[in-house]
Amino acid sequence: MQKYIFIFIFFISQTFFAQQDCITAVPICSDADISMTPNGAGTVAEAGSGGCLSGESNSFWFTFSIQTPGTLTFLVTPTGPGANNIDYDFALYGPSHDCANVNAPPLRCSYASLGTSITPPLTGLSLTATDTSEGAGGNGFVKYIDVTPGEVYYLLLNNFSTDVAPFSLTFGGTATLLTPFDYNSSKIYQPYPFLEPGQNGEIDICGNPINFDFSTLTNHILNGNSNFIVKYYRSGADAMEDINPITTPISVNTNTDYSYAISYVDPNSPTSFLNQCREFGTIKFKDRSFKLSPAALTECSNNNTGTALYNLTTASINADPSYTLQYYPSLAAANNGIDEILNPYTYTSPAGSVYVKATNQYGCKDIVEIKLNFFPTVTVTDATLRSCFIETNPSTALFNLTTAPVNSQNNMTKKYYPSLADAVDGTNEIMTPATYIAPNGVAYVKVINTNGCYSVAKVTLIVLPPIYSNVLEDKIICIENKTTLDAGPGFNAYEWSTGETTQSISNVGVGTYWVKLKTGECFTTQTVKVYPTEQPVISNIEIATNTVTVYVTGGTPPYKYSMDNINWQDSNVFKNVPRGDSKVYVKDAYNCDPIEINIVVPNLINVITPNGDGINDVIDYSALSGKQSLTFTIFDRYGSQLFQADKSNSYKWDGTVGGKKIPTGTYWYSITWNENNKKNTPFKFSGWIMVKNRD
Repeated sequence: MQKYIFIFIFFISQTFFAQQDCITAVPICSDADISMTPNGAGTVAEAGSGGCLSGESNSFWFTFSIQTPGTLTFLVTPTGPGANNIDYDFALYGPSHDCANVNAPPLRCSYASLGTSITPPLTGLSLTATDTSEGAGGNGFVKYIDVTPGEVYYLLLNNFSTDVAPFSLTFGGTATLLTPFDYNSSKIYQPYPFLEPGQNGEIDICGNPINFDFSTLTNHILNGNSNFIVKYYRSGADAMEDINPITTPISVNTNTDYSYAISYVDPNSPTSFLNQCREFGTIKFKDRSFKLSPAALTECSNNNTGTALYNLTTASINADPSYTLQYYPSLAAANNGIDEILNPYTYTSPAGSVYVKATNQYGCKDIVEIKLNFFPTVTVTDATLRSCFIETNPSTALFNLTTAPVNSQNNMTKKYYPSLADAVDGTNEIMTPATYIAPNGVAYVKVINTNGCYSVAKVTLIVLPPIYSNVLEDKIICIENKTTLDAGPGFNAYEWSTGETTQSISNVGVGTYWVKLKTGECFTTQTVKVYPTEQPVISNIEIATNTVTVYVTGGTPPYKYSMDNINWQDSNVFKNVPRGDSKVYVKDAYNCDPIEINIVVPNLINVITPNGDGINDVIDYSALSGKQSLTFTIFDRYGSQLFQADKSNSYKWDGTVGGKKIPTGTYWYSITWNENNKKNTPFKFSGWIMVKNRD
């Protein structure tokens, strides 16, 4: 307990104590040196009766008890400035002294003598002195006393000088003083060391001033030693005099030194001297509190979502790295320790406030606000772009996305994306926004300001389709004719393949033409064809005697027929056609120049008499031998073929079959050929013939 004794000596040696009387004697419960500075003579005159003292000027009373038997000495030494001129006297009473008996003679009495060779003047009990009471002219020392355990003594020290001066009191001899604070010796009363509150007598507090309950220190100080109590005081003087103890929590500060006293309470003897013993200590408070600085974080509310992503740990709140930080969405949550934000590094929040609670290693806390702000928002407007179709792929158009009026703020960066998700994530950026080919649909513009904040605007893409004339159509005309092509009204401009820029063009022959039709800023190229009519084709001609039947295919019915290109008829049959060469003309509904074909109506032989007289002996069509595929066939009246004339028989028949004459009768014949023209028009000439064979 040496440190507590030191503390006790320290503060009482620095304190001027007022008068003391026997009844209020300070117990001495240690063999350690004692230093005090008495100031005053007390209220009871106790030094002038029955002893060697002649009154009190600045006195102090002590009481002590004996723990082990033996001899007891003590030494009183004046200290401080002017100590050589200070005369301390003493009177020792006991072992059973009644403080109420102010005339009781002392057991020992002496005084220091000024002017001797001993400086400063000393006094006390000595092992070598023989007198029990100092007389005039003594050296200040008297004989020691023999003591036994349990004896109680009272010691009066008086500064005979009127000066207020300190002294020190030191005990010696073979006996020891009774003390309950015996941890370093017998450990009868104090088996464990008392512990100092706080670190080096300093208690960490969080605030200055702050309410503090001293009773919370008691168990720690006593450290398991029973029969001891602790009292707390606002000053050392209060502790010494045991007045105004602190019994309830009070407001403490770091500028005041507080005191405490450890007292023994003998459970078996309430009047035991041990109960008077006290050790003292000093308590200082050290303010470990701190103050955080309010802070603000500003982030982007991207795409005007009304929230932003904050890293709360980056707020400059003036926190020491050793602090434990906790974040809360409200002050009430921070105070109550609820709803802690567990992801302060990625905290999504609207603008407003959060609160951070910091705790240092001493348990001190502070809560401060972090304001959550938004950077200026990026204002965007959805836009629409229209662009003319691409002729090679009319469902698409070439768009210049950079012209979309989505934002008018200065110092903005724009990036372009095919989808909203890509714009938000920054993926699949359109690297050529000025030449973006796309069908009808949308694109997205990410507008970014200098703070890195962005908003995304939608750009609707509209492909302006080709606008064609609904009156310009392909035409069919006679190849020798001309026509007019009209694109119709309603277009801003016209440009024909002929170079003309009018709505219509005239005197147009067969061919392929185009016209560029302007609608707004778009041009639509429309192709138109002028086809020649399909000319009719005379597929074949049948001649029966003097009747000519014309068969036509192709072209556009109804057909018109003529043999002089002047007189036209609807019928394809011509009668009473003279024998010989003629022409047949045909035209269709387009009334174009007619097609014509030469025909031959052969000289019809109806009777042969194959009798060898050289007159009408044969049918001879060799005159037609120049025609293509010429055949000449004889049939009986039942349709059975009897003979076919060809090149091998010179296209002649003499009325025989197989070298035998056929019976006289009427037979049918048919002559077919293909005319020598581009169409190889087939002809068929048929008739009958009478064969007269004579036996």
